[in-house]
Parts: sequence; C-alpha cells; structure tokens
Amino acid sequence: MVLPRIGLPTYSRREDEKDRFTLYAQYVDGVRRAGGLPLLIPPGALDGAETEELLDLVDGWVLTGGGDVDPALYRAERHPKIYDTHPERDESELGLIRAILERGTPALCICRGMQLLNVALGGDLIQHLADEDETDGLVHRALPRKPLRHAVSVVPGSRLAEQLAQTELEPLSWHHQALGEIAPGFDVVARAPDGVVEAIESVGHPNLICVQWHPELSCADEPEQQRLFDALVSMCRR
Repeated sequence: MVLPRIGLPTYSRREDEKDRFTLYAQYVDGVRRAGGLPLLIPPGALDGAETEELLDLVDGWVLTGGGDVDPALYRAERHPKIYDTHPERDESELGLIRAILERGTPALCICRGMQLLNVALGGDLIQHLADEDETDGLVHRALPRKPLRHAVSVVPGSRLAEQLAQTELEPLSWHHQALGEIAPGFDVVARAPDGVVEAIESVGHPNLICVQWHPELSCADEPEQQRLFDALVSMCRR
C-alpha cells in the first residue's frame, strides 16, 4: 500500500552553534498515527518549477505553527510584542499556500498556518492578545510562552464538527496572535469564550482544516485531536 505523503514545513533555520532546521516531533507522530508518510520540508526560496515539483511529490500538507507572521504582510505597523518573524519562511509558505489553493490540495493548517493562510487571502491578524500579566480574563497562552487549555465551541453541522465528532472541547492553546478580519470565502466555525476565532472553513476548498489551537500537542491521548490528522490523511487517499 502506498502511504499518503504529507509535507510538514519546518521552522526557520536556527543559526546557532548547530545551524539547524527543527520541528516538534508531535506533528510527525500525528501524521504517522493517521497512516501518512511525513516529509519535512525546510523553508527556502523556490521558483515556479520547484514548487510544482514539490506539489507533485506531496499528497497533503500540515502547515505548522511557529513564530509570528510579519505584520508588513497585512500592511500593519509592528506591535512591540511581535517576535520571531522570519521573512524567508513567510515567503516560501505564502507561495506554498497559493499553490495548495490553486490545486485543491488537502491541508491541515495549525495556529500560524491558519494565520498565514488568512493573510495570504486578504485577511489580517490581531497582533497581540493579552498575556496572563496583562488581563484577568481569558488567556490563550501561559507565561513564559507555554500552552494552556481553554474552552472552544464549534458550530454544529460544520465540517470541523463532523471531523472532531463533537462541538465542545478544551484543546491546548498556544498563541498570542489571532485572526482579525477574515479572508473572503471563509466562514468562522469555532470560537473561544472571549470571541477569538478558533477555526475557519473555506466555502470553495473543502479539503482545508484550519484551527488556531494545537492538536499535535494532545493528539496522542485525545482521539478528537487525532481525528484532525486522520481526516487530512483520509482526504489524501481519495
């Protein structure tokens, strides 16, 4: 049996003493449990022919989390809390997103992946949600930059509700940016109690799964989170 090949963009080059590309292993584990073959793709400039060759090689994508999306991409002034932006990664993944949309390739877009998709299609971002030391309300990451849980409500009857097999959950959240204006052609299908957008769906691209939380962090123990990886790999078998 030929396993569906799932591309996972890595984080940007870490120019430290080891000079390395990295990615959390949980992404890979989620793909493998779903029956996919994970392929790690480092960021870098690709011309049109190289992008097409890469798209021919890969059956589906997990657009992974990571550092902030550069606010210049949605014509906004940089907030003081923006950090860890990488133009090379933004550029290469924007090109990848456009190719995914043009081809209708299945993709699971997680946290930064969903944010960059929204920006690529004309939406924008809230640059900074309040941290624990800035509010007594709902927070979406613990300090210093750690995941935490909060409630998420999913719209009944949405594709996401079907994929999760539930509409109320408490996934692991780990972000300080969020979707602002939603790109044309997308509907909001999940929110946190404070109204922050937690998932969107494309009207014209049914093979996209877009969530703000991090299913990879708990999918080993929580079936509803693993179902998102399962749904992606299942789409790639069609």
